Amino acid sequence: MSLTPLLAAPVVIQIHAFSAIAATGLGAVVLFARKGTPMHKLMGRVWVLLMLTVATSALFINEIRMIGPFSPIHLFVFVTYGGIGYGLWQIRRGDIARHRAAMQSVYFQALMLTGAFTLLPGRRMHDVLFGPDGGWAPALVVIGLSLTVTMLIYRRLIRGWPRA
Repeated sequence: MSLTPLLAAPVVIQIHAFSAIAATGLGAVVLFARKGTPMHKLMGRVWVLLMLTVATSALFINEIRMIGPFSPIHLFVFVTYGGIGYGLWQIRRGDIARHRAAMQSVYFQALMLTGAFTLLPGRRMHDVLFGPDGGWAPALVVIGLSLTVTMLIYRRLIRGWPRA
């Protein structure tokens, strides 16, 4: 493992990656910590700012161009903006269940799912974790394990959601 590929990247990629890493860690704490406390609210606000930084910085990363300057992964920017907006709207309305559902969805879709894509060979985070010659095998193992764990945790968390 070496941070060299990330530290040699353009500043916008560094901002994006370090914000995503921080949001992943903090988001996990917020997901599993006691809810409704002043600390939960503070950590939640910081997490929202980190997620908005991740999403906004993604708009300026255009290394994979498929649709003009964008690629299909840029759709997660709108998933993030929409999910965060909806989650904040629901908590303002007092609908805690829908707030929780929205924020959990953003965490798992915009961080965990898209994070798995960054581990594919040829991507910067693949080089950080496995080196430029790491190949497909370790990437597929880690991607498979991370998506499986993510799905299991997500399914466990959503059991309590209201069915609207």
